Amino acid sequence: MIVTIGGPPGSGKTTVGRLLAERLGGKFQSVGEIFRQMASERGMSLADFGALAEHDHTIDKELDERVVAMAKGAMVLEGRLAAQMLTRHKVKAFRVWIDAPIEIRAQRIARREGGDAAKLLKDIKDRERSEKKRYKAIYGIDFGSTREYDLVLDSSTEIPEQIVGRIVKAMGV
Repeated sequence: MIVTIGGPPGSGKTTVGRLLAERLGGKFQSVGEIFRQMASERGMSLADFGALAEHDHTIDKELDERVVAMAKGAMVLEGRLAAQMLTRHKVKAFRVWIDAPIEIRAQRIARREGGDAAKLLKDIKDRERSEKKRYKAIYGIDFGSTREYDLVLDSSTEIPEQIVGRIVKAMGV
């Protein structure tokens, strides 16, 4: 079975995704890693490639194609739009959305990457505003809407292992 894990930056989706894949005995794939690979293939920094993607919608379409092509077997696919990508291409999956208050997400990113949480808070808001606009323009998706998800979780109140347990229980495995 394929499981998608979506959510905003700092929500814990990568940590939970890796743990879930391990627990289910499947593989883990991050859509963000594929995006970084695409930037590298073009000899671009991630920031420059992201800026280009705001105007060149073929980048997102190529990313979609790569993700859908690899979505087979037992796997956890982590990415902000992973559920929508698979739904649009009629690939069955159990879709999970993980979120947390933006202040907590900023603190997590500051711990992970370094930097000041207050400054990161502004950066996160700017990034989310940009991505929300981009996803709406390209896909007609209201990023942050949870109506397409089978399970919606708040990662601010539980540790990743507890969240994995809740996902496994909801999946009935």
